Amino acid sequence: MHLDGVLEILSALVAFDTTSRNSNLAIIEWIEGHLDRLGFASERIYDATGRKANLFATIGPAETPGYILSGHTDVVPVDGQEWSSDPFSLRVADGRAYARGACDMKGFLAVCLAAAQEIQAGELKRPIHLALSYDEEVGCVGARGIAEMLARRPVKPLGCFVGEPTQMGVVIGHKGKRSVRARVRGFTCHSSLAPQGVNAAEFAALLVAYIRGLADRLAAEGARDEMYDVPFSTPHVGILRGGTALNIVPDEAEIVFEVRTIGADDADALVQGIIDYACEALEPRMKAVDPATGFAFEIFAGFPGLDIAPETEVVTFVKSLAGLNRHSKVAFGTEAGLFQHVAGVPSVVIGPGSIDQAHKADEWIALSELESCAEFVQRLVERCSV
Repeated sequence: MHLDGVLEILSALVAFDTTSRNSNLAIIEWIEGHLDRLGFASERIYDATGRKANLFATIGPAETPGYILSGHTDVVPVDGQEWSSDPFSLRVADGRAYARGACDMKGFLAVCLAAAQEIQAGELKRPIHLALSYDEEVGCVGARGIAEMLARRPVKPLGCFVGEPTQMGVVIGHKGKRSVRARVRGFTCHSSLAPQGVNAAEFAALLVAYIRGLADRLAAEGARDEMYDVPFSTPHVGILRGGTALNIVPDEAEIVFEVRTIGADDADALVQGIIDYACEALEPRMKAVDPATGFAFEIFAGFPGLDIAPETEVVTFVKSLAGLNRHSKVAFGTEAGLFQHVAGVPSVVIGPGSIDQAHKADEWIALSELESCAEFVQRLVERCSV
């Protein structure tokens, strides 16, 4: 596999503005056409709107367990960022390739698509699957459809390699996440009569204080996993808003918070504890003034964590492909947890580039990382051909 071929494909991929708010159907059609010409069997899994789709493509004997190379097609916005060049036009300079998504994670996709011709030319004894998803950047939304599809199939892949940027290091764990929106309904009145109302902003603040207290308890005495840079689970409030004027008791407020958990903690249980506190400790005080007041919660995004034992066969296998004996865990989330927990496919995160370069202006990936990834994929093809 030649680097020029990878860069040619990467140039085509980054030219599609697949910011998560946009449709990804144009890039899916381009990729599907590329793979169809090489003999891959492809299927789309659409979202409810029909504006976005996953692509699951297979080559080789489908009745035999094989391996998945997985990546997402969406990217984060460039809004408000100052780029040195067009973010949707690949620029190669000083051993780097610059563009939105070059690192996270169209570089990995380009390597896989460049390898497709070599895959097609070989005689695979085990199939190789490409799983391409939508809306990973807004909560691993699309990959759930792929995982659910795989869970229904009688033949399960032996492993899934998610190509998020790890500098081709073997990652066996990442935290799980739940994203929650809490809407607070109060009862308004003039601020001079404040005790006669239900101040939605103040009750929202009480819940925020509870979440902060939970964060402090988990930091001080919660379960630990020292392989993480932050070795404990972390509740966090990202948005708190409410009120319109100083002399009006607010009747509406909103909190948006998340819980990120290590493998030893249950994200759903922690979220439920927060909900229980609001319903059992705060709502009775609110409803004593007006029964229509209270909290409404919506878990609007989330993904399970990844926590795979280092002695697992797929970990040993991927280390042999990468030429490494070490492994690590990362704080950022990926789709690997969905493949592991929903599809029942053991998963590892390994891909080119550094997460430090993702999501920034002048996002870049080192050409040497693309070459290392190409060597990894070539070894996988070789192992699936014997």
